[in-house]
Amino acid sequence: MSRLSISLSSRGLRSQRPAARRLVCPQRYLSTRIEPVDLHYDVVPPADGSKTDKPLVILHGLFGMKRNWHSLSKAFSRDLKRPVYALDLRNHGTSPHVEPMTYEAMASDVLHFCEKHSLTNVSLLGHSMGGKVAMAVALSPSLPQDLLAHLIVADIAPSRGSLSSEFQGYVEAMNKIEASRVSSRKEAQEILAPYEDDAMTRAFLLTNIDAKLNPLKFQVPLHIIGPAIRDIGWFPHEPQDATWNGKTLFIKGSKSNYINKNNLPLAKQFFPNMSIEILEAGHWVHAEKPNEFRKMVTDFVTAS
Repeated sequence: MSRLSISLSSRGLRSQRPAARRLVCPQRYLSTRIEPVDLHYDVVPPADGSKTDKPLVILHGLFGMKRNWHSLSKAFSRDLKRPVYALDLRNHGTSPHVEPMTYEAMASDVLHFCEKHSLTNVSLLGHSMGGKVAMAVALSPSLPQDLLAHLIVADIAPSRGSLSSEFQGYVEAMNKIEASRVSSRKEAQEILAPYEDDAMTRAFLLTNIDAKLNPLKFQVPLHIIGPAIRDIGWFPHEPQDATWNGKTLFIKGSKSNYINKNNLPLAKQFFPNMSIEILEAGHWVHAEKPNEFRKMVTDFVTAS
């Protein structure tokens, strides 16, 4: 299976040790009122047709989308006998384009989605950037008491770091593709190649092209995502201010450094009732080991 999300590349995040002092939050995170948007979604109901009973809700990573999770969603629904929702986060897939693109805003969207669809006892699964969104949902002061039953975080920690310049390079290349008014993916590949050596990563980025348009144009709002990339390494909470005591599973890729000895104690502070499992994989644990990942999530949800 191909890699499904380049949300936070294993080359792209410089992990930090848990801060000994309180870090100053970027100004864009200090908004007083966040207006949630209606997220677009796919749902796979179980055989009994239920759409609200103990659902699994899945959040993709940066430059990802709900359709990346289509095969796993069907398998989860079959295994769990529960509805499975895969969401497009704001500024991704077909969901609305809107600022700000912060973890607080994205968490607000997910909470709004659950309320609108009358979901309770949710098992919330997020990969990379989506994992940080999921953690922000669990730690939100607006979280209803009966909403969240399980939290599953795939290969990311609630730490603060900075993304490398290659991500701005991706946005620069994508802007160049649009400005060049190319009409084929081959031409787009040629423009993107100097910015990214890996053909699979280039192909993944190009899944964001709107196939209905000629010349080619991306369906993600580059003018919003570009400036937001520098803050995607941020996390809006600190453990002295917020914790979630519910059942939490972190799934780490053995070849990835996103969860490491420096930030694992921080995760434990935020989520005291956490466990961790390791898969022989890189950052894309769900794509590289889909069957093992599916079993790990299913066993966790059904056992507790």
